[in-house]
Amino acid sequence: MLVLIRCSLAIAALAVAGHMPAAAQHFYKGKQITILVAGTAGGGIDIGARVMARHLGKYIPGNPTVVAQLMPGAGGIRMIDHMNQIAPRDGTVIGTVAPGPIIEPLIGKRKINYRMTDFTMLAAMDKDVTLCLAWGASKFKTIKDVMDTTMTVAGTGAGSSTDIYPMFLNEVMGTKFRVITGYLGSQETIIAIERGEVDGRCGWGWSSLNSTKPDWVHDKKVTYLLQLAMEKNPKIDAPLALDFAKDDATRQMMTMMFGPLALNKPFFGPPGMPAERTAELRRAFAEALKDKELRAEALKTFGDELTPTTGDTAQKLIADIYATPPAVTERLRAILSK
Repeated sequence: MLVLIRCSLAIAALAVAGHMPAAAQHFYKGKQITILVAGTAGGGIDIGARVMARHLGKYIPGNPTVVAQLMPGAGGIRMIDHMNQIAPRDGTVIGTVAPGPIIEPLIGKRKINYRMTDFTMLAAMDKDVTLCLAWGASKFKTIKDVMDTTMTVAGTGAGSSTDIYPMFLNEVMGTKFRVITGYLGSQETIIAIERGEVDGRCGWGWSSLNSTKPDWVHDKKVTYLLQLAMEKNPKIDAPLALDFAKDDATRQMMTMMFGPLALNKPFFGPPGMPAERTAELRRAFAEALKDKELRAEALKTFGDELTPTTGDTAQKLIADIYATPPAVTERLRAILSK
């Protein structure tokens, strides 16, 4: 009788499992996750997405295939709009973008149909310092030179860091950057700099520079003029922009501008992604970013150890940025609208 009862219970358990929701039977089994990259081939966020794609799937229940797909345009906003309006919300499409579009809805001149607080933050691969730099053969050797003489820099679109940062610095530090915008992505700005079409670029992450043009770093082909971040990177011989803040209001604006750099190479899902998918993906990203093979590949590629941010922490950082006092955001918007 006892054996019969046990057999009956086992059969019942199998029957229940056969009728369990798909989510409980590994939603991702046999599926593909696409990471949409808001940039061009060979750029820093593209390289980061491909490193992540090679390791992420083994940490997701069901072990889906993970692929990176380029979606450049409008300084990253094209991809975010796609995520916001078109992409499926089931956790099969996620995105990664440079820092600029994170704060574009708060400070940008264009009509924007998204707020980053609506998206589901999954992780950020690293924390970063962004640079203003000049081609080594140019006449610009220090940030003071840019305060005295107009320097042309390459930009990738109105909402991108490469366009926003120079405009901001012109206003609060008295620099004389002139943005030549419209380059599709990082590779196009590299060609422009090497050809002498522009003097340099302002808004280039240290890790991205190391991964896209390591020879520029090793062979000292560029001159670092200014570090944009909350803290100075001791490996880079250039002053920190925050040290030039003239008053508390300027420091607040700089904090709003450079705070997103703590979310370098962020990964996020669309608004309304199911809580179960969010939990699974956040756990997977957290584990993948501890993976020894991923970290070794990232160190070789980006030149520094990763300092990742979890999805929960990234979500809070985004919320804090969007909670900046309106007076500060209005002043910043006015500066960038000139």
